[in-house]
Amino acid sequence: MVKKKVLVTGGAGFIGGNYVQYMVNKYPDYDIYNLDLLTYAGDLTKHRDIETNENYYFVKEDIIDRESIMSLFENEKFDYVVHFAAESHVDRSITDPGIFVQTNIMGTQVLLDASKQIGVSKFVHVSTDEVYGELDFNPKTFFTEETPLQPNSPYSASKASSDLLVRSYHETYDLPINITRCSNNYGPYHFPEKLIPLTISRVLNEEKVPVYGDGKNIRDWLHVNDHCAAIDLVLHEGVNGEVYNVGGHNERTNLEVVKTIVNTLNKSADLIEFVSDRLGHDKRYAIDPTKLEQLGWKPKYTFETGIAHTIQWYLDNKNWWEQIITGEYQSYFEKQYSF
Repeated sequence: MVKKKVLVTGGAGFIGGNYVQYMVNKYPDYDIYNLDLLTYAGDLTKHRDIETNENYYFVKEDIIDRESIMSLFENEKFDYVVHFAAESHVDRSITDPGIFVQTNIMGTQVLLDASKQIGVSKFVHVSTDEVYGELDFNPKTFFTEETPLQPNSPYSASKASSDLLVRSYHETYDLPINITRCSNNYGPYHFPEKLIPLTISRVLNEEKVPVYGDGKNIRDWLHVNDHCAAIDLVLHEGVNGEVYNVGGHNERTNLEVVKTIVNTLNKSADLIEFVSDRLGHDKRYAIDPTKLEQLGWKPKYTFETGIAHTIQWYLDNKNWWEQIITGEYQSYFEKQYSF
């Protein structure tokens, strides 16, 4: 039997890395290729448990390198492409939008051309709810797949642009695609510049935790394991050309999230430090995942169980994140928050 070949771009990152592990373990009859450039947020130590598996392969490559990507696709003839690779940190996009245009838009177009050239069976583009812009604080309003795209940051604008490119390759060239748009993820191997791991690492070190503005901005939190299961379902069962929103129905203010972590770790609320608000900071995100649920998906984690699991993981894996929060990351943190 010929094995299916699955290319996962950005598989050394947070969500992509968890997805690679999920796929390698769930589908021993698939060959899983992890393509990553290993930029600042890329890390292969998370794959030590699977790197000797016969169905796992790592390829270090830049998705904007057209010649190399085309050659890779021609040689390997992938059946499926699941595209995570992206610059994803909003604060960094405000400081340097150009790299987001290069990677998130131009890189996606290179992958689409390569996929079209060899005729992949499915191209799944992993996007974000941030492409929809922001919601007000009315708890009855939600993003649906029909919500107009109104991105408010260079990051979300670059993701919205790539979404439209993916859609156009389906409409123009009949490329089999799906687009998923997720709410904020959390869980193991989350890079420490994001809210939850940043808070956990700083609280454990008795350091001040920066909270933008008044901390009342609301996000819908989705455990990364639930997200991986959703993408797996869309890859195999998603209706060609359709968009699927992936949300956990776990809305919390940023301040509530930080306080939950502080309280769980039995630390003082005095560690919370309010800082100047982020430019263009969206008030609220919330997703209606009904369409995906009708396909057969349900999240397994509540926020309470998921955050407890995540905090314990960071307690058990200090060696992983402690070696990250030095050097370039520390310099970035001090510049970003003026600490």
